[in-house]
Parts: sequence; C-alpha cells; structure tokens
Amino acid sequence: MSNELKVGIPKGSLEQATVELFDKAGWKIKTSSRSYFPTCDDDEMKCSLVRPQEMAGVLERGKLDVGIAGRDWVRENDSDVIEVCEMVYSKVSRRPARWVLVVAQDSPVQKPADLAGATISTELVGFTKRYFAQQKIAVDVEFSWGATEAKILTGLCDAIVEVTETGSTIRANNLRIVCELMESVPVLIANKDAWNDPWKRTKIEQIATLLNAALAAEGMVGLKLNAPCDKVAAITAILPSLNRPTVAHLYQSDWVSIETILPENQVRSIIPELIKLGAEGIVEYPLNKII
Repeated sequence: MSNELKVGIPKGSLEQATVELFDKAGWKIKTSSRSYFPTCDDDEMKCSLVRPQEMAGVLERGKLDVGIAGRDWVRENDSDVIEVCEMVYSKVSRRPARWVLVVAQDSPVQKPADLAGATISTELVGFTKRYFAQQKIAVDVEFSWGATEAKILTGLCDAIVEVTETGSTIRANNLRIVCELMESVPVLIANKDAWNDPWKRTKIEQIATLLNAALAAEGMVGLKLNAPCDKVAAITAILPSLNRPTVAHLYQSDWVSIETILPENQVRSIIPELIKLGAEGIVEYPLNKII
C-alpha cells in the first residue's frame, strides 16, 4: 500500500492508556503479549510497539512515521524529529514529570555551579551532559540502572538527576532538590520526511486532532434536562459549560430542553440543585471527544 502511516505505540506504562485513547478517538488497536505489531482497524495505519526511550531514535532513522513518547526521552536522544502536540494522559497523570537535580539534605550545594568536578548519576545521561556543558560546568555524568536515590546516600555519587512529580519520594529519602532541569509530558512526534509528505502530514494531523479531542473529553460528561421556562435563568446560572448551555423550546410546551457539558465530578452536587429548581428528565451521558 502506497498510502500507509507507520505508527509507534509506546510499550510499557503508556501502552494501555494509549490504546484506550486511540479507541476513544476512533481507532481500534489491539496489542498482544506475543507480538510487537498491534492490529488496527484502519488499513492506512501499521502499528509497532516501541519502548518510549527508543521511539524518537526509531523515528529519526525513518523506521516509523509517527509515535508517542515522553519529551524527556526525545531530548535525551537529542533527536531531530517534529513535536506535533502534547498528549497529557489523565489516566497516567495530569502532572508533568519533572527532572530535577538532587543532593543530600545536608549537602552544601545550592546551585548547579557548586557541583563543578562532581559525579552525577542519572538515567538521562545525554541530556544531563548537555545541560552542564551549556552551563560550562565540568562534571562526570554516570548512567544509573536504578535505585538512583540510594547512590547519594551510599556515597557513590555527589548528586543525581532524577524524575519526580511531587518530590515526596525525594524528601522521604532525606534528599533535597537543588533545581528543576526539565518538565516532560508525552508528546506525539513525527519524523521530518513523513511531516513533509502531504498525505502523511494530513493523516498525522487527523490523528493529532482526534487524540486531543479524546483527551479533552476525559473527565467530562454531557447533561440534558427539561425545565419550566420561568426557571431557565436560575438553572443556567448554576450550570457550567464550554460556552453557554444550549436551550431549546419543547414542541407546543412552556418547557425547554437544556443541554450542557461539565466536569463529571461536579454532577453530584449540581443534580440536587437542579431538582430543587424544578428540572425533570435529567440525563447524564459520557463523551468520547470534544473539539
């Protein structure tokens, strides 16, 4: 097939959330523990499972056209790819991952320059080396296979560059954040040749639009109800909406139908208020996309 888009699905912690997101966006992708090639109900898409750490490099070499990976791993590999859009998954986390410079609580280090000549341990070796080189600070950066926090406590290094969301684990280990080096969220990335191909770019933009529409709908629901005309002002005053609620007159009636979109966690408090104001026929329904 000449018109085929090769899509990288992130293997690991983002895998299931990505498959579910594509499902809401309109693509049925099925993965299997026995295969690295998920099936897709779109004949124009061929999917492959790829580790997020390797995704940008695979795209850069032209093996895939588009994929999803953390921005941190794109920067770690210093990859020459196009960042199409952010993909902030609520099912994984709404907080960006933060890569931070960390030292022992009693360390005299207060800023990166204080680490001149020090040994730093991290998974993000390439990014960390470039960061300190840009600051003109000479350090020795070593790759960490895990349990990075313990390396400071056991004296194996002077500092670490580690990923965190809240910093609670770092504080629990009697460590201290010196500064933040980078924020990372999942991003949809494309290789440059695919982005410059008119058909592939159109397909990538279609995917980006619908994935973002599915993300926008997460945690949101639709609400429909009927109400007397003389209660419309009071009811719409308490209803959140993207713009304003839709109000339509019922046929040959002095009642109206009101429809709106709101966060799901607000429904439980709003429905009792709507009932007090005379609303009837209240229906809550799920949303797949908001554009």
